Amino acid sequence: MDRQINCIVVDDEAIAREILEDYLSRIPGVKLVASCKSALDAFQIITGTEVNLVFLDINMPGLSGLSFARAVSRDIKVIFTTAYREYAVDGFDLQAVDYLLKPISFERLLQSIRKYVSELGPPSDANAKEETDDNGEYLFVRADRKMVRIDFRELLYIESIGDYLQFHMKTGKVVSRETMTTIEAKLPQSDFIRIHRSFIVAKRAINCYTTELVEVNKVELPIGRSYKEQVMKVLETG
Repeated sequence: MDRQINCIVVDDEAIAREILEDYLSRIPGVKLVASCKSALDAFQIITGTEVNLVFLDINMPGLSGLSFARAVSRDIKVIFTTAYREYAVDGFDLQAVDYLLKPISFERLLQSIRKYVSELGPPSDANAKEETDDNGEYLFVRADRKMVRIDFRELLYIESIGDYLQFHMKTGKVVSRETMTTIEAKLPQSDFIRIHRSFIVAKRAINCYTTELVEVNKVELPIGRSYKEQVMKVLETG
């Protein structure tokens, strides 16, 4: 992400809140400010805290999500999360960023976050400079019972081994219980390429390649058949 997104979750169902809390904790640049079981609780949060984005259930006791969305500032964007398809028109009439139907997958939520970011446009020069100075190019993964920082500049390639991923760094290896799909969504597509169902490679780390493999740090990695056409297209165009 190019900027930090302060968000809150509003849903009267505890399980629904827990799922979104877990998803949001995996996304770099997204900060969960609060998780509320009612729209009234959410109002108290937004009056005293900077909030950019609200994940909002619709059918809640007391004050509905639609009523909440009508009342909040237009500067606060809304992504509706509901089990009811019939409210979609009302949601988009309120200029919601997106409308997610339960059960919500991580990939679908991530798509909504990206849509929100794209609608914001590029960050200001000041924010862009701040991100450049900090590089802003990293993610955290759980390894050895702690969260370990993976700097993209140090990452050579990622290997899937069973239920685990092995992050091959310039300085060593980090093993984490993650999925390729989750990690691939967090990587900048301009810098990394999926070459095989079990391998993601940093483009800058590729020493040489053929139609069958790429070489990274003197290690030959296979190119999967279903990935070959796209990999060749990317590598040949630079």
